[in-house]
Amino acid sequence: MRVFKLIYMNALRHKLRTGLTILGIAFAIMAFGLLRTVVSAWYSGVTQAAPDRLITRSKNGITFTLPVAQKQTIERIPGVVGVTFGAWFGGFYKDPKDFFPQIAFEGPQFFALYPEFIVDSAALAAFGKEPNAAIVGKVTMDRFGWKVGDAVRLTGMIYPGNWDFVIRGVYTGRTDATDLSQFLFNWNYIDQRMQVDMPGRAGQVGWWVIKIDDPAKAASISAAVDKEFENSSDATLTETEAAFQQSFVAMAGTIVFSLQIISILVIAIILLVAANTMAMTARERISEYAVLKTLGFNGGHILGLIAGESILISCLGGALGLVFLIPLLRGVGAALRQWFPAFPIDPRTYPLAAGTAVLVGILAAVFPAWQAIRVSIVNGLRRIG
Repeated sequence: MRVFKLIYMNALRHKLRTGLTILGIAFAIMAFGLLRTVVSAWYSGVTQAAPDRLITRSKNGITFTLPVAQKQTIERIPGVVGVTFGAWFGGFYKDPKDFFPQIAFEGPQFFALYPEFIVDSAALAAFGKEPNAAIVGKVTMDRFGWKVGDAVRLTGMIYPGNWDFVIRGVYTGRTDATDLSQFLFNWNYIDQRMQVDMPGRAGQVGWWVIKIDDPAKAASISAAVDKEFENSSDATLTETEAAFQQSFVAMAGTIVFSLQIISILVIAIILLVAANTMAMTARERISEYAVLKTLGFNGGHILGLIAGESILISCLGGALGLVFLIPLLRGVGAALRQWFPAFPIDPRTYPLAAGTAVLVGILAAVFPAWQAIRVSIVNGLRRIG
């Protein structure tokens, strides 16, 4: 107990230096946790993808459409237990800068394939009967102050013109990682207008969503789907939902890699700050360590005092950083909802940040302790200050 008291008293001998070091470590831990969470948010679509869902798109690219007539062929493939489709609408509400995803789906059967979206039965009934009914994620509802029953006009860019919708329901998520920003409506609504205004674009969908009976068959079923259309003008590319989401993440691969590098640099900065503090401390106490050696303290005792002080300071900084990391992540997540609909806080972030603080404390003490141990008693007693 006396050793721990001595470590504690040593840490408080220079209160300003110790306090600034603790604050520096706290801010670095917060930055590390924030960067790691942003990277996790980027990959949330991949990690939350269902293993029993496949996505089929045009082999020519995601911007090319597919004929709705393909559905019957896909449904006949062994292992397929459900098929639906979606189409990107690409419109805006009042201001083109206010982005949120709008997707036209086949109908209520879409929600059967996406059980992570929770919708009440009344909303589903209206969604199936009213051609311009919409079901909107809670995040987008709150963002624009919409309520169930409100009329909303979107201006289409992929499908030109003004489109009037009535919000008939709000969907929530089974987990915090569920995307609650989407504006969902019936594909028939746009297809009927296309039949009149642009007949060449009628009967076209963006992608197929396929539910399979066994995730282990994903590769064989994907190959079977693509084989059905390989010799047609509408050849397809089928992959797991995780692989489909990964293709979008890959487009921003440089940004994600940069964030990962920055998070490593943050750790390096923590280490330098703590090491500098401990080096100054050890240099100032060389004569004290020499006195301790004359009293019978060995190198292990000196190492324990320096390492203990270093770990104590790092842990205090890490604890302070973790305390403020939680509200920081919640605030940033709310502010970035427009770009990161799902901003899940990975539970592993907290033990990783805590472990990082402890590791920094240990590493920061290595060089100062080595210097203090190797100084002889005579040379140590000659040092002043």
